[in-house]
Amino acid sequence: MKKINIFLFLLLSTATFAQQSLSPFEYEKQTGYKGQNIPDLTYVEDSFSFIVLGDFGRVGDYYQKDVAREMGHATIALDAEFILSVGDNFYPNGVQSTQDYHWISSFESIYKDPSLYTDWYVALGNHDYRGNVQAQIDYSNISRRWNMPDRYYSKTFELDNGDKLLMVVMDTNPYIDGYHGNSDKYPDIEKQDTLAQTQWIKEQLDTKDPSVRWKIVVGHHPMYSGGKRKNSEDTLLFEKKFADLFDQYKVDAYICGHEHDLQIIKPKGRYTTQFLSGAASEVRVSGEREGTIFAADVPGFMTFSIKGNQLLVQSVKADENGAKVLNKHEIIKKR
Repeated sequence: MKKINIFLFLLLSTATFAQQSLSPFEYEKQTGYKGQNIPDLTYVEDSFSFIVLGDFGRVGDYYQKDVAREMGHATIALDAEFILSVGDNFYPNGVQSTQDYHWISSFESIYKDPSLYTDWYVALGNHDYRGNVQAQIDYSNISRRWNMPDRYYSKTFELDNGDKLLMVVMDTNPYIDGYHGNSDKYPDIEKQDTLAQTQWIKEQLDTKDPSVRWKIVVGHHPMYSGGKRKNSEDTLLFEKKFADLFDQYKVDAYICGHEHDLQIIKPKGRYTTQFLSGAASEVRVSGEREGTIFAADVPGFMTFSIKGNQLLVQSVKADENGAKVLNKHEIIKKR
């Protein structure tokens, strides 16, 4: 009888260990998930992960459905905590109201993998400003997953080791000088108080909480680009407004879009690394500049995984053939 009990104990222990050693994707597949894995996507056990997309809302056309499908697979594979949108959520002219059919045709009916029914934290892009911005804020009270409490906001996440991630979501649109004086296209721009927002950003980043180990700022417009807007006056002026500020407050990552490609840029002498993920539907020619770490004019998204003093960012191509990781970039913080 004792031998039987020992055998049963070993059998149960082996089964328990096998269950614990399964990756998130393997576990979901075993329980009936119908999606596909992304084989070269690295899962960091016990990490805090999220998915980043930008410039997406095109009624499922261009590459939007392909990117949405593979985002679902990545969210499962990484056991991601949330989805982050860097803006231009609805092309070409935002939404009119919370009942606008764009919500169905470009969001609800596209991002339908079960894993994507998680929290979405959303920034505003210039195309969103061409519609009713307040409707996107108000949709937070209608959709369980859509989170945009205001034009700009912040959120702090607790990590498994007791550290915290501070995420500051900007409204970059009023800082773009080229949008001012065009009330037909951007009717709300002149009403925005950039001095008040800048002061608020400084207050958020100047946190006195010693457990905040990681600082991430999110906005639509890039400080740097090797793509279409490489030498744009708006891009160059935006860099002047925020590059020094982000360095001053030790912002680890600035996440943005606007360019319809994937780019990672850290100019020489800068503290903050910029991650540009604006290829969730339309794709444009990319390129390089000083400080370019990675650039690709392909449809796709980025994934972020934080564990301890390490941040792993993976740039994922997503098209009709599936998904492929094109680049893996690490930031390791000194303790």
